[in-house]
Amino acid sequence: MTTRRHFLQSGLLAGATSLGLPTTQSVAAPNPAPPLGHEPPADTDGVITLLQTTDVHCQLRAHDELFWENNQLTFRKAGGYAHLATAIDSIRRKNPDNTLLIDTGDMFQGSMLAVKTEGAAFIPLLNALNYDLFLPGNWEVVYYKKAMQNLMGGLKAPKVCTNMHHDVGEGRKGELIFQPYQIINRLGVKIGFLGYTDPLVPIRQSPLYSRGIVYTKPEESIKYWVNVLRQQERCDLVVVLAHLGLSQQIALANNPDCEGVDYIFGADTHERVRKPIQCKFARVVEPGAFGSFVGRLDLTVRQGKITDHRYELVEVDPRRYKADLAVSRLVDTIEAPHKADIDRVIGYSTEPLYRNFVVENTIDTLITDALLWRVKTDIALSNGFRFCPPRTAGPDGRVAITEGYLYDMLPVDAMVRVGKATGQQLVDWLEKELQNVFAQDATKRFGGWVVRFKGMEVDFKAFAQAGARVQAVRVRGQPLDPARTYTICACEREGDPADMLCRMKGVSDARNTAESLHSVMKAYLAAHSPVSPKLPRAARILDGPQELLTQVYGVDYTFS
Repeated sequence: MTTRRHFLQSGLLAGATSLGLPTTQSVAAPNPAPPLGHEPPADTDGVITLLQTTDVHCQLRAHDELFWENNQLTFRKAGGYAHLATAIDSIRRKNPDNTLLIDTGDMFQGSMLAVKTEGAAFIPLLNALNYDLFLPGNWEVVYYKKAMQNLMGGLKAPKVCTNMHHDVGEGRKGELIFQPYQIINRLGVKIGFLGYTDPLVPIRQSPLYSRGIVYTKPEESIKYWVNVLRQQERCDLVVVLAHLGLSQQIALANNPDCEGVDYIFGADTHERVRKPIQCKFARVVEPGAFGSFVGRLDLTVRQGKITDHRYELVEVDPRRYKADLAVSRLVDTIEAPHKADIDRVIGYSTEPLYRNFVVENTIDTLITDALLWRVKTDIALSNGFRFCPPRTAGPDGRVAITEGYLYDMLPVDAMVRVGKATGQQLVDWLEKELQNVFAQDATKRFGGWVVRFKGMEVDFKAFAQAGARVQAVRVRGQPLDPARTYTICACEREGDPADMLCRMKGVSDARNTAESLHSVMKAYLAAHSPVSPKLPRAARILDGPQELLTQVYGVDYTFS
């Protein structure tokens, strides 16, 4: 006998086939409803609490965190898994049956322990926090596809990702790697979750990391899957888990294909959204990074209907949330085999080390100082990352740089690569990199921050038109000559073409040196410690504040 549900399923399956979407796992509800007449009695009044962590980047312990308060830098301790566990449990205890915990990615990369164990050390820790749902982030592929599948498979909670497909050959997408959606029922409310991770992973990172995976853009499928959740599954609330970056998440929430989505729980750019950003079709939030914050959405439910919602960003202050003893012991246990190496001091800084600003940061100043000292090219380049928590001075007034912190700064110990580029190539490349950061069309922004450099000075207008941002360039104090050839150095990205360096195409005489980023840093610190990597103002923004803390503009949002 054909039921209405079977009819809907067959119709949606046909729709999936016509769109080229996978049909496996696509319509079977993860939590099927019991037979009619046998539903258990349930409360339909109360509060559903959704908690979100993201971009923890394997930061085990409480650490320094940077805040922008009263127009100046402020540092205080935050995060640490044992403190994070206490913060989560303090919320759960008040509403144990209706609190859900979600992580939206970058949980296996970012520390020395993560590298030494290829992420495996963090599986028991993540399971100990009793998550309800996971989304893979852009860095989950850093140990390659099979390792990512094994790591994610070791997590007890369901994994959802609606846009990562198996490559069945020559970039042709096959079935989804993870289930496309998850449904959770609480207080008579049916919540549907979709998951989208960054489709630009093969461009932003080494293309070898994601070999065997085909990513699709959210716009290619989100309308279809929202329809599945709204029309077939009859969800009352639809949440998109997104590891795309705040600009891309806002653009998605303004896209008509996103109609029917209530919230986007964002990730990737480590932004701290304290008040949901209201877009045309959905609200967007993002809860910082490194376990320093937990995003909390409270949904008030009356008679099985959502009547109100409230959002806040919970700061994981170790003074307020004392360490959970069981999680603290687990942290000690998994860290013990590598703790001596992690804590080994390799140098000191007189300046606080941080990587939060869009234009320049002291961590990248240290890296480019070391590269230029060791390799002696005209220009040293460093990618504009945002991962790595800050580090400030200890009781002796010095900032200790440990081997573990070197891995926090540079989790991938890439080889140092040198090459040659003309002045015109450098200008064209700078325009492209600035467009990636400041594009007026948010869908064209990706990654994070302005590329870092030493040996070159650049004056630019962030908010000018594409191709017209670079106003002046000087190399070693002299105006750049478009026809002259300059020597450059940067890190190698596995899988890039032989003539590409730091995303710059057409580099001549490119070759790897015998040095890696870590060997260069250790040698530099051994020769120069204590170092003083003050901001060089090598990149100077002419139409905005030098202290930009976000690439997002035009919405009600401030990083703080």
